[in-house]
Amino acid sequence: MNVNLYGCQGKWLMVDLGMTFSGNEYPGVDLVFADPEFIEERLDDLLGIVITHAHEDHIGAIPYFAADFGVPIYATPFTAELIRRKLQEAGIEDEVELNIIEEDHGSIELGPFEVTYIPLAHSIAEGNALLIETPFGRIFHTGDWKLDEEPMIGEPATEEELTAFGDQGILALVCDSTNVFNPVPSGSEGAVYRGLMEEVQRHAGKRVLVTTFASNVARLLTLGHVAKETGRRLCVAGRSLDRIIEVAKANNYLDDFPDVVDFDTAMKLPRGEVLIIATGGQGEPRAALSRIADDSHQIELSRGDVVLFSSRQIPGNELAIGRIQNRLAERGITMVTDRQSEIHVSGHPGRPELEALYGWLRPEILMPVHGEMRHMQEQGRVGEANAIPHQVVQKNGDIVRLAPGKPGKIAQVHSGRLVLDGDMIIPANGETITMRRRLSRDGIIFVALDSHLNPHIEGFGLPLDEDYDSFIEEAESDVVAAIAKLKGRRKDHEQVLEAARLAARKACQRWTGKKPQTRVMLVGK
Repeated sequence: MNVNLYGCQGKWLMVDLGMTFSGNEYPGVDLVFADPEFIEERLDDLLGIVITHAHEDHIGAIPYFAADFGVPIYATPFTAELIRRKLQEAGIEDEVELNIIEEDHGSIELGPFEVTYIPLAHSIAEGNALLIETPFGRIFHTGDWKLDEEPMIGEPATEEELTAFGDQGILALVCDSTNVFNPVPSGSEGAVYRGLMEEVQRHAGKRVLVTTFASNVARLLTLGHVAKETGRRLCVAGRSLDRIIEVAKANNYLDDFPDVVDFDTAMKLPRGEVLIIATGGQGEPRAALSRIADDSHQIELSRGDVVLFSSRQIPGNELAIGRIQNRLAERGITMVTDRQSEIHVSGHPGRPELEALYGWLRPEILMPVHGEMRHMQEQGRVGEANAIPHQVVQKNGDIVRLAPGKPGKIAQVHSGRLVLDGDMIIPANGETITMRRRLSRDGIIFVALDSHLNPHIEGFGLPLDEDYDSFIEEAESDVVAAIAKLKGRRKDHEQVLEAARLAARKACQRWTGKKPQTRVMLVGK
């Protein structure tokens, strides 16, 4: 959920406005955002939002915050079209100014900032670094990137171009840290093309499904070529794939992409004459691959068919992916991952690529971003070993001075998380989510006291099963006894409620070892 802020002469520039997907940490929640409280208090000085590329962790929060921020957004054509559709779906397209940066190396001036787009390879069309020029020096903000000698999409900046930027002087390199522990280059999309060709040819006569990230336009182009060259018709399963293909074609990235066939046609073709591209390689329960694995989709796979996982396993998704793979394996379907064959490469730089960029740009300061703390600390060490004079390893909420003077952290501000819960955006660690965690862990007991203070108890989420009725009988007896001990204080409703709550909770703890949430209500007259 990338959100970066650059401040200069009292004005602010935002780079990216992304989100992340929720996990078990936030029960019932789908999306998580960075809390923009700091910049919301300074909106009069926010000049604009500049977007590096169209991955959800860089644009996903735009529909939820952009209208309230009230500043223009800048993006290249492919990215801008995906943003426009998000704004349209949210019903706020007319409320947000969206500006398209038409060509490579396009520039914009916003107050003390001049921002130039520098194309770099990544696992999506129009991945860009930003060269941010200020009166105090130039920042090279990489966004997400890699080096690719055989990119299928776009023309990344060359070594010569990047070296020329270095010759002109780079104050700070703000750099992607995701793959810093990888001791080898991330690899080329051209190598993936050859790997996928080999796998599809190896499984001639079988129905082959490839799952990949929908946003990876280069991979979609690769699969289009593979389908043509192996004599297979192409079928696409997944709404996000349909959307990306439509936008990519509109921006001239998939001009020779083959026509796709519908599900019915695909299922009537001989098994060796169809290649299916499907969403769901990260285990998403509602995505096409999950439904195919459950045999609840129009696309059918059977024993001997093949699924190629042409995507990396995102940390945190291991269990979900494993469940799908187990269901496929149970049905006798063959699976191939990037551990067995070169059918995927990362969109982020390995250590050799980082070191190459250091040598070309020769920054005075390295600020690692986009990774967990262990990744950023390691990149700081790599930068030091490569003679970058200063390394500033920051965490969320740090205000770092880059210039003038010695670089380093100068303040810490609030930087929490927000979650989308239904239609509401609320604090990630507020009372709602905290209570939901407690309920999921301990369950809940309701105690209803009638007009004679007789208790009626219901419990939910308690590990009692066949002992439930016996527990209820004993808990109600305990509540009666606790209220009786109040004697003359029984007209004090607060004391009655608290006595009943404690008695019911203690009974549950005695029976189960758990301390459930306990709520007491007076009902009747």
